[in-house]
Amino acid sequence: MNSLNVKTGDKVQVISGADKGKQGKVVSVSAKENKVIVEGVNMVTKHVKPKQAGQLGGRVQAEGALYASKVQLVCPKCDKPTRVAHKIEDGKKIRVCKHCGAELKY
Repeated sequence: MNSLNVKTGDKVQVISGADKGKQGKVVSVSAKENKVIVEGVNMVTKHVKPKQAGQLGGRVQAEGALYASKVQLVCPKCDKPTRVAHKIEDGKKIRVCKHCGAELKY
């Protein structure tokens, strides 16, 4: 299984593609597919069929999956997109900002 530096709830910025520069919160992570879903980014239109009588069908906007390599974590201290460094503190592995050294926790 792949290990990703991005976790659910992290604030990330898109670094390539049509939505380049947009920031959002990670809604879900699929380490198996190496993809993430970011709130308000990569919006796709889905055509929904009504499931029951009286229910409306139509077109629904939803977030599409992005490859995890297309997003970078945003440091809460310096507010820049950054690569992730790891540091061991008290026997625990923590994520650290490459720019300012601040701990990346959300």
